[in-house]
Amino acid sequence: MQFVRVPMNTNLRNTVLCLCLAALFCCGVVEAQPMLRRSEIGVNGGVMNYIGDLNGQSMFGKVNPALGVLYRINFDNRWAFSLGASHGHVEGGNPDVIVRRNLSFRSMIGEGWMRAEFNFLPFGRAADDKQWTPYIFGGVGFFTFNPQAQYPDPATGLLTWYDLQELGTEGQGLAQYPERTKYSLVQMMFPFGLGVKLRAADWLTVALEYGFRKTWTDYIDDVSTTYVDVSLLHNDIAERLADRSGEVVEGYSNEPGIKRGDDSLDDWYAYLNLSLTMRMDKVFFWVGKKRCDLK
Repeated sequence: MQFVRVPMNTNLRNTVLCLCLAALFCCGVVEAQPMLRRSEIGVNGGVMNYIGDLNGQSMFGKVNPALGVLYRINFDNRWAFSLGASHGHVEGGNPDVIVRRNLSFRSMIGEGWMRAEFNFLPFGRAADDKQWTPYIFGGVGFFTFNPQAQYPDPATGLLTWYDLQELGTEGQGLAQYPERTKYSLVQMMFPFGLGVKLRAADWLTVALEYGFRKTWTDYIDDVSTTYVDVSLLHNDIAERLADRSGEVVEGYSNEPGIKRGDDSLDDWYAYLNLSLTMRMDKVFFWVGKKRCDLK
């Protein structure tokens, strides 16, 4: 049996959608309105930077653009809870710190988090509430990463990005280094920081914030412990990317056991962003009005 899809007239489709919205109103929107008025949804954009072995643990490394979305519910004029997701990338390389090491990387970062926010000033829509406030936040989340390094393709000579985790540049997965297992590309992190909120309009909040992401991995940059015997890697690209000192000092290579990174400090990253959030009741009724505006 063959099913044939019958196209729905645009006006009919809009009418059905409006009837569904009307049913939703009757079934519970009245009860939901207080929560919708306290809820906000929006976007943010800014820059990310990395803190780790390949930038000398500096908090102010090279920055790259990042974008995100968030949802916030305001419990009162002091406390709020928010959910969000962001995507960007970080990179690093420290030839000025350790010239001979000659390592560098980039990594795409995708994150999702939940957090609590505390406003230092009463911030809301009541007559005696402030129109702006500094705030702090803290929570928990997960992030994905994938460190890569650029190297000429042996066949074509063209610069190519190689995924470092699968190459095991520090002996991960080798029987000779049983304590070094493949690190996961999904990790937990703890976001915390501070910012300033401004009530730009009754329906619009603007916030500027700076937050750190404390992680529990030292491999955002694929650098953590010591050099290994590259002949054990059994992969030409892995051998070349595990020890790149010979590109700076011809003929030089590091002996196995020489320090490649500092495994006493995990890698971090930070996110500076500007967010715009709109009250959910305004979004909901605006969308409903547009869908019901039949032509």
